[in-house]
Amino acid sequence: MIKQMLFELTNPEIAILMMSLFLFAVLLGFPIAFTLLAMGVGFGYYAYFDPSRMDHLLDNRIFSLLVSNTYTIMDNTVLTAVPLFLFMGYLVERAGIVAKLFFAIRLASHRLPASMAVAALVTCALFSTATGIIGAVVTLMGLLAWPAMIRAGYDKKFASGVICSGGCLGILIPPSIMLIVYAVIAQLSPLRLFAAAIFPGLMLAGLYILYVIIRAYFNPSLAPKPAAEEIPPRAEILKEVLVSFVPLFSLIILVLGTILAGLATPAEAAAVGAFGALVLSYFYKSLKWKNFKESVFLTAKTSAMIMWLFVGSWTFASVFSYLGGHEVFEQFFKSMDIQPWQFLVITQIIIFLLGWPLEWTEILIIFVPIFLPLVEFFGVNPYFFAMLIALNLQTSFLTPPMAMSAYYLKGVQSKNVQLMEIFSGIMPFLGIVILAMVLMYIFPGIALWLPDTLFAQ
Repeated sequence: MIKQMLFELTNPEIAILMMSLFLFAVLLGFPIAFTLLAMGVGFGYYAYFDPSRMDHLLDNRIFSLLVSNTYTIMDNTVLTAVPLFLFMGYLVERAGIVAKLFFAIRLASHRLPASMAVAALVTCALFSTATGIIGAVVTLMGLLAWPAMIRAGYDKKFASGVICSGGCLGILIPPSIMLIVYAVIAQLSPLRLFAAAIFPGLMLAGLYILYVIIRAYFNPSLAPKPAAEEIPPRAEILKEVLVSFVPLFSLIILVLGTILAGLATPAEAAAVGAFGALVLSYFYKSLKWKNFKESVFLTAKTSAMIMWLFVGSWTFASVFSYLGGHEVFEQFFKSMDIQPWQFLVITQIIIFLLGWPLEWTEILIIFVPIFLPLVEFFGVNPYFFAMLIALNLQTSFLTPPMAMSAYYLKGVQSKNVQLMEIFSGIMPFLGIVILAMVLMYIFPGIALWLPDTLFAQ
């Protein structure tokens, strides 16, 4: 009966059914990577089925497509940077460098309103740049900075919003793993993507910092100032900054600078960053075998997860496209008499909604390819479109009820804060992300000036 119903449907209708079943399975809690793989192979078997070869049921093109996709992904030189950047981030985390960094920035910014929140946001931005793993940043800062702010008398909602929003900056500020993945999918230059993301990333972090300073200035009870006796002499503050802030900041600038200057590929720069993290760990006398072993294990685990997501997503997307799913969306948008700005608004709303049930990897690998041909059709700069998506993906971690950053924080502070308190604290920062997207749309040079200047030739 089911087989008869399937054969009565057209291929595009099968593609829409495939997408609907995938979203339904994800909402039920099935593992995303293997759901993609199962859907791709199952519907791919139907798509490539040849009735004349009933004697060879296993002789189906979907299996060769699966093997081909797996080999292509594992052989991709751009993706080589992913495990190296991951190793750099995990080593920085395990070596205790982040705790030193937070303490130094906290002392250096003690004169500012909400100085500890400012320090947390700057630390999140730097640590996010080093690792790019949202869960790692929010979890670590939830254990490190959140209790410190609460002990200092900070409002729980305010502190929670700071940690959750700051921890999401890693998918935007380069060298971002998300941008590397996007470069592979959209066939864009990772160098230009990194250059395009610098000012939007700094703008968003700056808007967060400006918000907490203004909010604390007009409502000091949210973030009390530190007592005078808690502030050490200026010489000691300078020493902490030089020892804790400058080395990691210099490493990040070295990695990013060599990429933008064209002196190294992202993979080569990532290797330098990983080696630099080892040197810093040795310098801080925190390079222990246990830390090194955990960093290697977590790097292998996360890299395997990302690669299997790629394999599953590419197989799913290949079959979805073969069945005509992409053409359905293309024809739908092209049949609408809309302006480029309307296309941008519609696509960003769709991505915003998809961020509730899906991770950024599935959104990029499955849904972004649907929009890429339309970007050219509507005359939108592909790098500008990429930056809008990068900003928008921040919301996928901040939008209740599926705000993953809130659940990461709740996971490490389960007895000390309620989930609704975290959601309440996140909402102003969610509004700031939307404001940043509007500002970048009004002033596209925020994203396009630097890459156009650096790569004018």
